[in-house]
Amino acid sequence: ERLPESPGEAAWWLPRRGGAQADGDGSRGRALTMKLLRAKDDVASTAVIDFFRGDKLFNSLAKRELEQIRQRDAEDAEKLRAGIAKAIAKGVLPQGLKAPRYESVKIDGKTADEVAQKIIDRLPKGAGCVVVLVGLSGTGKGTTVSKLQAKLPGSTAWSNGNCFRSLTLLAARHCELNGKGDFDPACLTPENIGSWIRMLDFEKIDGEWDIRIRGLGIDEKVSDIKSTLLMEAKVAKNIPAVAEETQGEVVQFAADACERMGDAGVVVLVEGREQTLDFVPSPCRFRLEVADPGAVGARRAAQRVVAEALRRAESSGAHLNVEALLRAALAA
Repeated sequence: ERLPESPGEAAWWLPRRGGAQADGDGSRGRALTMKLLRAKDDVASTAVIDFFRGDKLFNSLAKRELEQIRQRDAEDAEKLRAGIAKAIAKGVLPQGLKAPRYESVKIDGKTADEVAQKIIDRLPKGAGCVVVLVGLSGTGKGTTVSKLQAKLPGSTAWSNGNCFRSLTLLAARHCELNGKGDFDPACLTPENIGSWIRMLDFEKIDGEWDIRIRGLGIDEKVSDIKSTLLMEAKVAKNIPAVAEETQGEVVQFAADACERMGDAGVVVLVEGREQTLDFVPSPCRFRLEVADPGAVGARRAAQRVVAEALRRAESSGAHLNVEALLRAALAA
């Protein structure tokens, strides 16, 4: 997609410039302040995009960001396809799964709050469920999940990250016990992986759902070690190797855990890629969609500019003109 190169051909996805006057929900045309930038949310991004409407340098950055997003998405999709294929070949995941139906949620011109509310309006009332959210990188899946959590008391967001970290910890412990140092990729055999996944239990402990690791001398709740054992270098540096071989096992574990919580009356929020989330059973499936991919690049560009502006403001400590600060951040 070609992004606009001059004010005369500004793309439709850039909001109309509105100065300090808020428009409708108050997110468009909002005055630029440090308080607004520090929020680092969709409202701040929209305000920055509005401010740089027609700016060649910003449009160039947005174009580069979009190209990088597409490249990363393609690389990630290929890795996921390979991981799912291995899981199917091992019999961990079923072959020939019929692609489930996703409801489309158009995000163009909407705030994250509005997108979240559209999803809530389509959920079963007064009951637990598993909400599966997919979409291209940069469409705001993580932001939408945060908004949903704020609007749905008692809801919880599921992340596969702790599963991968738990399996990596067990792989590292296995290597240590067998005199192979902190980690040896040769340990990632189907037999070992099957044994380690059985060492993970998902259960309600003291009123809270948690993963418990029991095996190889470890008996811990993930919530108790997520900032200690699961963050050690022997875990962090080896997650990619373990994740490549355990996609199917983690997807199956996640599907079972989410289904149990949903049946218990919890609204479970899961966001990610269709290649894996297709295997999570749920009728509540949503795909965030944008009519023009250029909007995704612009949003990511705005986020980068805001981050750089805040960094400069923190290091300066002086009273700063916000517009000048943003222009300097864009030029950096």
